[in-house]
Formats: sequence, structure tokens, C-alpha cells
Amino acid sequence: MGAGVLTAVGEEGRLPSGFERVDGALTCRGVALEEVAARFGTPLYVYDVAGVEARVRRFQRAFSGIEFLLAYAAKANGSLALLNRIAALGAGADIVSHGELFRALRAGVPADRIVFAGVGKREEELVAGLEAGILAFHVESAGELALLAEVAGRMGKSAPLSLRVNPDIDSPTPHAYTRTGHAASKFGIPLGEAEALYREHFGDPRLDFRGIAVHIGSQIVEPEPYLNALDAVLGIVDRLTADGLTLGYLDLGGGFGVGYDGEEGFDLDRLTEAVTSRLLPRGLRLILEPGRAIVGESGILLTRVLFVKQAGGKTFVVTDGGMTELLRPSHYGGFHRIVPVRDRAGAPAVVSDIVGPICETGDFLALDRPLPLPEPGD
Repeated sequence: MGAGVLTAVGEEGRLPSGFERVDGALTCRGVALEEVAARFGTPLYVYDVAGVEARVRRFQRAFSGIEFLLAYAAKANGSLALLNRIAALGAGADIVSHGELFRALRAGVPADRIVFAGVGKREEELVAGLEAGILAFHVESAGELALLAEVAGRMGKSAPLSLRVNPDIDSPTPHAYTRTGHAASKFGIPLGEAEALYREHFGDPRLDFRGIAVHIGSQIVEPEPYLNALDAVLGIVDRLTADGLTLGYLDLGGGFGVGYDGEEGFDLDRLTEAVTSRLLPRGLRLILEPGRAIVGESGILLTRVLFVKQAGGKTFVVTDGGMTELLRPSHYGGFHRIVPVRDRAGAPAVVSDIVGPICETGDFLALDRPLPLPEPGD
């Protein structure tokens, strides 16, 4: 999930827009979250749809000077309701599986706004994308390119695609698992190999080369890595164009960072002018794939305290939500603020491990976190 879970305590700091305290209790657009939890149960994700829509429009305004498609990364949150509202604003979807293709289409995302990424697409997924008429596959290996050509030939189609280029850029992300643009990553095709594949296969009637793609990581907060990747990819574009091999769009990927501790996230304005000035003279359409940047600061995870226990000199706050609802703390060491839905006036601040109910030591939401000591039922 892409929710920026309201998780850390003491000084609460800036809450996401749309969430505020009323008489000491947390609300979303004026709706009391205690009432939401009582009605629907916990653990429960709650999203501020107005905030989601505002973030989509922000990207669209930022790149209004060029032809632009926001292809929302459905892996951030595949809720049909959210996909439907995002599509209604003219956005598309970046998908990585047959299931996400089904969800995007079911939610009303037009097929010609869908790009299909992922390093391990199965043959049946290629067939499904071709049958649906998606905008493009983002091909990540020579083997995938060969399989796509074979499948398209059998179906009597010309497969729309771009090559996802690996520019060998080690992006400054919070964890090694979220860096996808360096040479040792499983993602993408090295620069030289990608250019050779374009040249070798450009005239194949089974393949319709529509653009070029790159994605360098996730939770990036500085524009420089994007511009470095952009310039590397544009080198390929310019050399191909000089030889009469023209591409229609450049997909710069996603991974734009958000604020998990009340801090500001990615400064989109710093990227806008630099990207626009490079693409506009080349006549290239821009595609971006934000996911977390659209939904991450618009959602919270509500959990209920089951027990509070002391053991081994530690305080454990056991909640009904854990790694099955939010894997980032365990998998990535991801930080999420934790705040009580209702202020506990006078409650002592205790350094606690906030853990879930799963039979795994790695099932936690936070470790050694100062927290106003809650009570079961909070």
C-alpha cells in the first residue's frame, strides 16, 4: 500500500492535508475517524480522495506546457474507487501484472492510457495487453522483446512498446531495495544494448516502437538523479532520430518521494522547467508514473490496540494491524509516524515497540518509538 501512515509521537507536527484534529480527535475532511473505525472495523485504510485528486492535478498543471500523461502506478494502491477517480481526471495507469490490467480496465482507465511495466511478464500477460489495446509494453530484456514479437506475430498484431533503459544511476533512496537504476539492478536494459535493440528491430512489422522509458528508484526527493537519467536516455533518442528512427514519448518513471515525518516531499517545480525545456524542442510526449506521490500522503492506517505488555525490559503495544497491512517497516526499515486518534491527555510518553499480531518477529510498525502510552481499545 502507498499510505503515509500517521505513525510517531510527542510533537505531532504537520498532518497530511485533509486530516486534522477536532476537539482532540483525528478527522478526515470532518469525518471522525473513531466513528469510521467503529463502523468498518480495523485495521482499516482511510484515504482522502480530495487530496488524491489535488495531487493528480498538481502534476498535470506542472507539465501543462507539453503533451503529458500521468500514468498512475497502480501498485501504490489498486483500489477500484481510487483508480476510477484518478482516471476521471484524464490520467492513465502504470501496471505490472495481469491483475492490475484487469483492475485498471474495470475501474474505467482507457486501455490507450495504460503502460505495462515489470521485469517478468508472462506470455498470457502479453496476450492480454495486446487484446486490450494498451498504449505500450515497457520491455526490460532482449528475451522479452523476442517473446513479444512472437506473440504479436501469432495474433496478427503490431505490439506497441518502449524499451526500459537502465542508465546505471545509483539513486539516493532510503534503502538498497528501492534503487532500480544502477547496473547491478534486475531492472531495465543497459544503455548500449538498448540502443542496439532499437536499431536491430525498428523495422520489424510485429513491433511498434513508440517511445523510451526509464525508472531509477523510489522515494527520491532530489531532481538531479532524474535529470541525469533523462540526459542519458535523450542521448539514445537523439542518435536514433539522426538516423531516421523516431520515437513519440519519453517515460521518466516515478518514485517521487513524500514526507513520512511531516517533512516536505519531492519539489516538483524544480523538475518541471528542466524536463519541459529538454522535451519540447524534440517534440516528445512526457509520461510520468507517480504512485506514492499521489496516494502516500492522502492515506492513513487505523489500527486498534489489543494489549500493552512489558517483557525483557521493553514495552510492547500490540495492535490488530501489522506487516500484512504495512510491510515497509519490516521489509525496508520504512519510517511512518504513529499518532493516537484521540489525544490521551496526561498519558506518560513511553518508548515502545508497536507490533502486530502475526507470528513473525519482523511483524512490527515501529521499534523503540516514543509514544503516549495507550490502553487496550485505543
